[in-house]
Amino acid sequence: MLHLQQLSKDFAAKPLFSRIDWHLKKGERVGLVGENGAGKSTLMRIIAGQVEYSSGEIQYAKGATVGYLPQDGIVTKGRPLFAEVMTALAELQAIEKELAELTAKLGVVPHDDSGHDVLLDRFGHLQEEFRLKGGYSMEAEVGNVLSGLGFLPLDWDKECGQFSGGWQMRIALAKLLLQKPNILLLDEPTNHLDIEARNWLEGYLQSYPYSIILVSHDRFFLDQVCSRITEVWNHTLTDYHCNYSRYLVLREERVVALREAKRRQDEEVEKIEDFISRFRYKADKAALVQSRIKQLEKVERIVLPPERKKIRFSFPEPPKSGRMVLELKEVKKAYGAKVVLDGIDLAIEKGERVALVGHNGAGKSTLMRVLAGGDFQGGGLITGHNVIRDYFAQDQAQELSNERTVYEELLADAPFDMVPQLRDILGAFLFSGDDIQKKVTVLSGGERNRLALAKMLLRPANLLLMDEPTNHLDLFSKEVLLAALRAFSGTVVFVSHDRHFIDGLATRVVEVGDGKVASYQGDYEYYLQKKGEESGSAATAASVLSPRSSNPDVTLPASKEERQRLRDEEKLRQREERGMQKRLAELELEIEKQEGLLAGLEQRMAEPEFFADHEAARRMGDEHTALTARIAALYAEWDGMQS
Repeated sequence: MLHLQQLSKDFAAKPLFSRIDWHLKKGERVGLVGENGAGKSTLMRIIAGQVEYSSGEIQYAKGATVGYLPQDGIVTKGRPLFAEVMTALAELQAIEKELAELTAKLGVVPHDDSGHDVLLDRFGHLQEEFRLKGGYSMEAEVGNVLSGLGFLPLDWDKECGQFSGGWQMRIALAKLLLQKPNILLLDEPTNHLDIEARNWLEGYLQSYPYSIILVSHDRFFLDQVCSRITEVWNHTLTDYHCNYSRYLVLREERVVALREAKRRQDEEVEKIEDFISRFRYKADKAALVQSRIKQLEKVERIVLPPERKKIRFSFPEPPKSGRMVLELKEVKKAYGAKVVLDGIDLAIEKGERVALVGHNGAGKSTLMRVLAGGDFQGGGLITGHNVIRDYFAQDQAQELSNERTVYEELLADAPFDMVPQLRDILGAFLFSGDDIQKKVTVLSGGERNRLALAKMLLRPANLLLMDEPTNHLDLFSKEVLLAALRAFSGTVVFVSHDRHFIDGLATRVVEVGDGKVASYQGDYEYYLQKKGEESGSAATAASVLSPRSSNPDVTLPASKEERQRLRDEEKLRQREERGMQKRLAELELEIEKQEGLLAGLEQRMAEPEFFADHEAARRMGDEHTALTARIAALYAEWDGMQS
């Protein structure tokens, strides 16, 4: 679908990419990863045609279309939501309009008129094209995408200008998905999505029929969607044909091997340089010295990837609290006529790490504000003995003063005894040297969030209330925050849409929705399992309560043993499915490897001197036949598993 040939891009005479050769096949789902500033977004904008490259060439497959979703900045207004998203299907709408016009003409043109057959032929051709392109189901498809991305049917007639920035990006994403470009470029598509929408988008992208390149700071999302990870580093691209979790292992193995190779190379170079310096001015060694100099010039120096900078910190040791930290009793919270929390009871005990989950607008942030001491209309909040709260709001980074420097912002809230440690704290959050004198107003979203998190280290607290603390943090910073919270001996209540983060931290999941809360004692996987069982039980109960006379031959799985059997069968099916997916991935890797060998062999066979050595030519011919047969067998197995 896409081929980059010797592609280079310079910024202010400094190289961002240097002579990149990279290929994207049809149907591949590639995750771009790398340090902030490595050029991931720039590369996607180059492919999308929004940024010019300095040299090289980009080749697209014939008829290929490219669609690009940036991180933010798209605003749509002037039309109702449904009508706006329907514009993504402009081609089908144009066909539909012409069909309506042809229908009207055919109603008035006589059958014996010379133009009647022409109109009828055009109508038949367009009708078939309309059917094949999904025209008769386009409104249902629009509804499916809007629902999947979290829009309620009540929103469909809303004017687009009424939606906030996050929802504006969902509108743009919906239109892009419906256009189905051959090369889909997504820059942080999950930034503005809740867990339900992320789950839906994962499934949609897994079955997307064309190629995808995406950047994401959601590790779980990358693992589920991408089968190839491309690392942007050192002005080039390095491919790993696996998901993100496997990439981390393979990258570390590669870096260790590179370090060892560089150590050996440095030793060898040092010996050569030592020889040159010792014998440079000795006439009888001149030829040897020149030979060593030429040898040194030919050495292709190994460059090691830089050590990744990470936040390294731990929360202050908290004072001890009582066993019961917070307790809500019959708490009610409403905004005007809209009741968000309707008489809820919730108890949080010492040492718990509670994840609040639910769709956008369910009331998670409202509940968090109540726990932090915000107002409510009914019921009571009991705070436990010696509880000291620290609250990180969803928009905490916006509370920073733009007029202060990074250091001044931390100093403004620091107790006197913490002042000597401020530079160390800032260093732990990657603010060092001149960075601490940056104005807050020029910080990126990730930097602002890191500074807001740093302020939580100024005063020891034994209850951390954190609403979306991972927003704008990169994958590596999230991992270190996760480790710090795991090591924290106090109590944590948090909201996050990052499933890897939730699963790694939560000891209890509290679902918020419809004014109520439901508690699940366990991690996020346990919560999903119980939700699945509840859904299954509800379906079974509906079957049991329905009149058996409607289908007397159906045996209803009403017993506990029968339900357990069905669950065991489902688990077995899922294991088999995972095994099949693993084998498919192995086959794809092996096919790519064998095709690479075949391409190299064919290149050698195309050289003019190939037939000079008849015996070598015969051997390569046999090797070509064997490779071709091997690839055909692999494809046959792959096709068999797909069908």
